[in-house]
Amino acid sequence: MPTRPIIRRGVPCVMTLTLLAAGASAADRIPITTSSDEARQLYINGRDLNEKLRATDGRKLFEQAAAKDPGFALAQVGLANTSGTAKEFFEAVGKAVALADKASEPERQLICALDAGAKGEPARQKECLSRLLQLAPDDERAHTQMALFHFGRQDYAPAVEEFKKAIEINPRFSAPYNQLGYAYRAMGRNTDAEQAFKKYIELIPNDPNPYDSSAELLMKMGRFEESIKNYEKALAQDPHFVASYIGIGNDRVFLGQPAQARESYAKLLAGARTDGERLQAHFWTAMAYVHEGQTDKAVAELEQNVAIDTAGKDLVALSGTLNQVGNVLLEAGRVDAAAAKYAESLATIEKANALPQVKEAANRQGLFDDARIALARNDLAAAKAKAAAYASAVEARKLPFEVRQSHELAGRLALAQKDYATAVAELKQANQQDPRVLYLTALALQGKGDLAGAKQAGVQAADFNGLSNTYGYVRAKAKAIVAAPAKN
Repeated sequence: MPTRPIIRRGVPCVMTLTLLAAGASAADRIPITTSSDEARQLYINGRDLNEKLRATDGRKLFEQAAAKDPGFALAQVGLANTSGTAKEFFEAVGKAVALADKASEPERQLICALDAGAKGEPARQKECLSRLLQLAPDDERAHTQMALFHFGRQDYAPAVEEFKKAIEINPRFSAPYNQLGYAYRAMGRNTDAEQAFKKYIELIPNDPNPYDSSAELLMKMGRFEESIKNYEKALAQDPHFVASYIGIGNDRVFLGQPAQARESYAKLLAGARTDGERLQAHFWTAMAYVHEGQTDKAVAELEQNVAIDTAGKDLVALSGTLNQVGNVLLEAGRVDAAAAKYAESLATIEKANALPQVKEAANRQGLFDDARIALARNDLAAAKAKAAAYASAVEARKLPFEVRQSHELAGRLALAQKDYATAVAELKQANQQDPRVLYLTALALQGKGDLAGAKQAGVQAADFNGLSNTYGYVRAKAKAIVAAPAKN
């Protein structure tokens, strides 16, 4: 499993201490500023669990650390990074920012990067992380944070270099090996990925995530039965390890065993400890139904998440769930119903007590969705207008995810107009980790007359074999392209 996915109160009569790991100095490490030795140890233990992707367990310790020292900024960072819902995440980020002046300068830069990520400000996020590295050049976690920034932007080569730096500083620090494996996998370097995960297992053989990560690589390689065995090894270490139930379910889907897939998600739901875990169980059950073409059942599962978000009064999450429902309906050809859900999603985010940046991002996404609705209705004029508005809004923000979506939209428009060369060029600049983009590329190449290229792109889409919320929409259609004979 990859890394996730980013009150000003003092303690009377207690001196705030800046505590460091043994042998470290303030010049080269990230301090841990707290008024309580006990809070510090709780934080370190929680951080260790979170770095091993045991977020629910780690969260309990961060909560205890924050209770011991209400002015402990890094405890709030920990709570943000282990949040199960949007509401929990943004509340913790806000508290961390409010407490930043009680922390050291490296900690403030870490909080700055978290806040910038939450607000969708990549330039500021990188600036904060760069400053963090200047302040703490010999801290493996500082390098890992910069690596994760690059990884999130799909800039895998610099991510690999930063992960390697973290490993050089502390070869016993397990987290970089995990993410290094995922970076290599995204680069198509499966042998290197396998070696990274083997080292990860060697370092923490009694933890679940190394086996889970190895299982996901095996899934990607189409070795589904072996993948399931590795997921089962993860669950033998921790029967509450959420990601492994999800992984087994996806393996079962890819093996053509939908009933067994739903059994795995049902086990996750039965043992769920938080709303976040319940949301995941319903979401992946819905995606399994999407693979089967059972739209009504997929929507019914997502409506369970609507109920959870509503009960938790988490309007940001509710807006996202309604958008997911809209996507399922649109891909099923229920255009008017999808448009209604997208409209409801935007109306919900407007009512939410959310950051302006979050609402702005939702409204930009609304333009993207409106353009797809227009394309589904064959209204090219409206689609062009919405796509142009989206491109303009994206240009102002320059968020990599949105830039890729803008190219995807341009590719869809060109495809609708049978301008296949332009469609191919645009789609090549879209998200190459999205099987739906790969499928659209195959269609564009097919239209262009490049049947061999279409088959190659079709194979990438058909055999994506990954945890994706779009794979179910295109897997069967991509397989049809692969099955077609290449004539050139």
